[in-house]
Amino acid sequence: MAGRLLCLLAAAGAACAGEDDSRWPQLLAAQYTYILQQQSTLRSPYQGPLSLDPRGDTQATHTVGFYGGWAPLNGAELYLDTEKFMGAGVSGATGLAGLTNGDVVRQGVVGLKKQFYIARAFAHFVYPLGGEQLPLERAQDQLPGVVATRRLELKAGRMAVNDDFDRNRYAGSPRTQFLNWSLWANTAWDFAANTRGYTDGFMLAWFELRWALRFGLYRMPLFANGQTLETLARANSADLELTLTPVAEGPIVRLLAYRNRGRMGDYRAALERAAMLGVLPNVAADDRDGRHKTGFGLNAELPVADEGATGLFLRLGADDGATESFIFTEVDRQLSLGAQLGGIRWRRPADVFGAGLTLHGLAGVHRDYLAAGGTGFLLGDGRLNYAHEQILETYYRAQLFDAVGSFKIRLQLSPDIQYVRNPGYNADRGPVWFYGVRLHLEY
Repeated sequence: MAGRLLCLLAAAGAACAGEDDSRWPQLLAAQYTYILQQQSTLRSPYQGPLSLDPRGDTQATHTVGFYGGWAPLNGAELYLDTEKFMGAGVSGATGLAGLTNGDVVRQGVVGLKKQFYIARAFAHFVYPLGGEQLPLERAQDQLPGVVATRRLELKAGRMAVNDDFDRNRYAGSPRTQFLNWSLWANTAWDFAANTRGYTDGFMLAWFELRWALRFGLYRMPLFANGQTLETLARANSADLELTLTPVAEGPIVRLLAYRNRGRMGDYRAALERAAMLGVLPNVAADDRDGRHKTGFGLNAELPVADEGATGLFLRLGADDGATESFIFTEVDRQLSLGAQLGGIRWRRPADVFGAGLTLHGLAGVHRDYLAAGGTGFLLGDGRLNYAHEQILETYYRAQLFDAVGSFKIRLQLSPDIQYVRNPGYNADRGPVWFYGVRLHLEY
């Protein structure tokens, strides 16, 4: 036993000859990400409590994480992840629907302690139904081994909902791809999460060779942008996604529908109450148990060349817009599209270049609420000259170091540029530029 423990520690989770590591707890991955971002000045004839700072701003963020796994039994796995966030987003991470630093997914809110926390702690069960056996490499929240193409899966515990839903190979991670929220997720999908981006619940999945069906039920926060989670019986988010893969190594289409139930405010009721009392509308003051938000999303990826390193992506999303934006961001309509170009074309096969465009929109009653001086948890200019928020982002990810062996260590440097017209849907403000650089180290 002592020899086995020494072997495990010496390899930091890498394989010791002749033994099965999956039977022992492993450090599957670790990462550190540093992002420095500068916001330019912008035209600003007036400001509200949640406007972008017209003078510009410069902020840095750091995240560090350690990701472990253990398979005590065949088909049963346990995962435990710890993370720490430090820093803040430019302009206090407000003033935009598509915030420009994906590592500030509500982790940088005022008053949230900058300390290590448990990000994920869940059990994963797999029941094979047959078909071909596919290899699995060691990765974050993935033990090495094999998995059947036809299978049933169950995950239960503390998770990030977008680990399983709305995934996209070209636009899915702010630590290695696009930084803007609107280009790594469906911003019209108000997915369940606490202020750090995690929640409790379960996910059931049925996988076949050319399709997969997932259903998840998760706890909602007690109030908008809140850290405390309600019980599943009082407030929950139900997500259903169908993934279609018509041909191997070909296009993938994901169709998502969701329904949130919780203690949410209603924009129309808030406007009527404000008119009656002669005050500014406050949607949070109109919270009522049992209200709903429903929406859908379409997510597509198309490999074009270079064994998939070059490809296209598309997202469409919409929600009903009647109840308050509660968890992710203030978007009722989204269209995003873009491309990734593999560096093999300029003899840098591990590098990539990405470019993406997003259009954001609001439902009519949500527009009226902001125009009347209402605020959400991200937006509030005091008034509104409505126009679609338009975002363009480009980045280049340079692989500085890539050691493959028992230890797989990568170091990446990514300059990033973002241009936003009509920030916060307000044609009276902006445009504004964001210049950034990201350093990402992973094991």
